[in-house]
Amino acid sequence: MIGDEEEILCESEVTCVGQIICGIVADSQEHAKMAASAVKITYEDLEPVVLTLEDAIQHKSFYGHRKLEKGNIDAAFEGVDQQLEGQIHIGGQEHFYMETQSVLVIPKGEDGEIEMVCSTQHPAFSQRVVAESLGVPSNRVTVRVKRIGGAFGGKVLKTSIIAAITAVAAHKTGRAVRCVLERGEDMLITGGRHPFLGRYKVGYMTDGRIIAVEVTCYCNGGNTLDHTLSVLEEVLLNLDSGYHLPHLRLTGFACRTNLPSNTAFRAFGQPQAIVITESWITDVATKCGLSAEKVREMNLYRGEKSCTPYKQTFDSRNLLRCWDECLKTASYRNRKIAIEEFNKLNRWKKRGISVVPLKKSMGFSVPFLNQAGALIHVYQDGSVLLTHGGTEMGQGLHTKIIQIASHELKIPMSSIHLNETSTGTVPNTSPTAASVSTDLNGMAVKAACQTLLQRLEPFMHDNPKGTWNDWVKEAFMKKVSLSATGYFKGEDLFMDWEKGEGTVGSYMTFGVACSEVEIDCLTGDHKNIRTDIVMDAGSSLNPAVDIGQIEGAFAQGLGLFTMEELKYSPKGVLYTRGPAQYKVPAVCDIPEQLNVSLLSGSRNPKAIHSSKGLGEPAVLAGCSVFYAIKDAIAAARKETGLTGTFTLNSPSTPDRVRMACVDQFTKMVPVSEPESIPWAILV
Repeated sequence: MIGDEEEILCESEVTCVGQIICGIVADSQEHAKMAASAVKITYEDLEPVVLTLEDAIQHKSFYGHRKLEKGNIDAAFEGVDQQLEGQIHIGGQEHFYMETQSVLVIPKGEDGEIEMVCSTQHPAFSQRVVAESLGVPSNRVTVRVKRIGGAFGGKVLKTSIIAAITAVAAHKTGRAVRCVLERGEDMLITGGRHPFLGRYKVGYMTDGRIIAVEVTCYCNGGNTLDHTLSVLEEVLLNLDSGYHLPHLRLTGFACRTNLPSNTAFRAFGQPQAIVITESWITDVATKCGLSAEKVREMNLYRGEKSCTPYKQTFDSRNLLRCWDECLKTASYRNRKIAIEEFNKLNRWKKRGISVVPLKKSMGFSVPFLNQAGALIHVYQDGSVLLTHGGTEMGQGLHTKIIQIASHELKIPMSSIHLNETSTGTVPNTSPTAASVSTDLNGMAVKAACQTLLQRLEPFMHDNPKGTWNDWVKEAFMKKVSLSATGYFKGEDLFMDWEKGEGTVGSYMTFGVACSEVEIDCLTGDHKNIRTDIVMDAGSSLNPAVDIGQIEGAFAQGLGLFTMEELKYSPKGVLYTRGPAQYKVPAVCDIPEQLNVSLLSGSRNPKAIHSSKGLGEPAVLAGCSVFYAIKDAIAAARKETGLTGTFTLNSPSTPDRVRMACVDQFTKMVPVSEPESIPWAILV
């Protein structure tokens, strides 16, 4: 079992399609598949089968719930000019990492020792699960990670299941065993981003000021708890997005369903939160006859002492700076006028534009995860071997860590080598997640470097004209240790749900994204014309790496909100098990103009060298494309006299866009019969 919920191998009751029942060990992949096909299992149907969020609500199938209130919501609703209600569904997302779940386990042949080469974001957790599965202490299990071919949260907990099964096989056979999931298997088994349903009621003034908001969220957790409650909490904590909302009542339910358990995914609930929030922002703008940009701007957080719904204060001035700079660099107002002219001249092609503020709290809200360790060896020739607790998965973590060590030790980066992450060198590591791995591990590396410099300081003082190599040799000859550990204890973040208050992030990362699209009203297809993103990166450690991360995160958010759609059968079987059925963004989906800039003059005293985490916040920028599409649809609906609010669920796939552009052709589509069984269901 993993935690109190997830079975590594199903023992008696199968609760979803994709649950692992047994493992086959063979001398080749072909033989393993032949053996697996020979296994015959008899099932009895479970009742009731809960697949969709509506099913879970009907059957009250919940893991738990959370609630957060601010102000006097009931009195606030009585004092507003107008009220509106609505809802939006946000679909799930597949991690679609390039390298699927992969592990190689090598039994060492004595004392129960096991060596694992594993594609995991959380080596310490995989180590613990494997040790418990084999009945040996953790010191017998060494997990090594050279680099990962993508992860995005899908290799925090899920990898440990595959690792445990593979380790048992290696232990039983006494031979090295490798397990690499095929793409279809990976997508079927491992789950992904949580689908959400958000229902809202908003009280506002006729000038666009938002006074009261009540939101109830439901998330599809799947058949085990995994990270579901934590994701639900993050959604509730971030439903304010970049806006000051005087009165709030936020309620969330974590739903237990008969689907593969959903898990951590890049930005961890905040993409779902921002789409729900921007849905009612656009509804308020439509009802007031104002542009969405005007409603957003008047409700933005302002000032040095802004306060979140959970009573954490923060400085929001950089959010306003990002807003103003993005509007300016994107030429928003001039393009808005040009788009209106284009729409007047074109009946079946419409353009839309949207500008959206981004705010993300940085840090693990689970206090003990905010820690990190590092180990540095200096050899007699002056070369440095460095390792730390974070894993490299293409995000440039190792590059930044080497930069930090180079800066602290005042030696070239070429003199420093970082070979791999291993539980045998740095124990008890936190997962590489939440965009804080540079913050945590960077500070641990800095501490180790400072320890080494303190030991070398007497030799540097006695030989001020010497070189690094000279000081190292002298220290070695004087029997001074040239190996040092570093440790960093991060901030004690917390959230008290009973009191409705907490400090859930060490600092905030801000940004603003502006996107323009063109839709084809007859096919529902859309073209991404231009996106401008301004991000507050603090004092960037490596602007090239950071801008690359922003671009990649934006593309992943673009996929989430506009094209990546998981389809399930009415019996809970995943249809979309590969790129032939599941569409991720390609080169042609990236905006023709993609402009990314980092806010100048920003400093962050709470992170290494005044930097900020960026890997996750920019995922939120993808929703600017979604709401640009909705803006274009509104222009199309205006042609047929429809000027009110309307629902557009995420992702905004061509069929949804086409049907939202109501015209004489959409009215010809026959309505589905209530008793008919759909081909695919909305989970």
